[in-house]
Amino acid sequence: MAKFILLGGSGKTGRRLNGTLEGQGHHVVPASRNSPARFDWHDTSTWRPVTAGADGVFIVGPGSARDWSGPLAAFLEVAAGAGVRHAVLLSSRAVEHLPGGAVDLAEQALAAGPVPWTVLRPTHFNQNFTEAMFVPVDGLITEPVGAGAEPFVDVNDVAEVAAKVLIERAFIGKQLSLSGPAALTFEEAAGILSAASGVTVRFKPEDPVAHVGRLRATGTPQEYVRWRLAMLEAIRTGADAYISDGVQQVLGREATRFSDWAAREVPDASWSAAGSLHR
Repeated sequence: MAKFILLGGSGKTGRRLNGTLEGQGHHVVPASRNSPARFDWHDTSTWRPVTAGADGVFIVGPGSARDWSGPLAAFLEVAAGAGVRHAVLLSSRAVEHLPGGAVDLAEQALAAGPVPWTVLRPTHFNQNFTEAMFVPVDGLITEPVGAGAEPFVDVNDVAEVAAKVLIERAFIGKQLSLSGPAALTFEEAAGILSAASGVTVRFKPEDPVAHVGRLRATGTPQEYVRWRLAMLEAIRTGADAYISDGVQQVLGREATRFSDWAAREVPDASWSAAGSLHR
């Protein structure tokens, strides 16, 4: 039995990774500002107690709105001193489309640090349609992606990959790109969501300038606006439509199909017909 620390353990990936690791008999410690194991990127006094006795650490950063590579570099020094033998960073495949951005700088800090590392670079999550940025509002998804396609990936697959990499201390020094098995347009995704939810879901392309204006009107930090536009522009132009084999490489099986994920999880979404009955 190994001990693993999950920074950002309450997020989409962290929650699922927690269950996967515990299900295999490991000691898992989710750590955040509000968890029993307190961790705060802005409070260095919380770092050493969290890392004590840990074999590995799963790192989800504090967001993409600002550069956090400095705190990450300092944390890795503490982790190395505590005997941590492996750090796995949840990054994004979209890092390819914004060199020099906060996510890229975090990857560089990890690679330059003293702890053996692995980077996970998933595409956009399937669960972004049920838990995050692509959730339909009144049955409508509006994003500036045109007819571009994206090979959305199931977070359960990402968590399973993270668990295996941590447990086996595998793929040291590697960047693993993770995607689903096929690229879908947002219109195609909307059709699958409609079938799975019992709600008519439509997609309407948005003008990029209007999208930026909408983000700025809500006070979204400029660096995050830059990051988000780079991600969405890569979908619109087709630059992010290619398939990555990281899931198959690590798990020895194909990544989960979007339709199979939708049949499993979309009926429980708050906006679906079945999900609405449960509220």
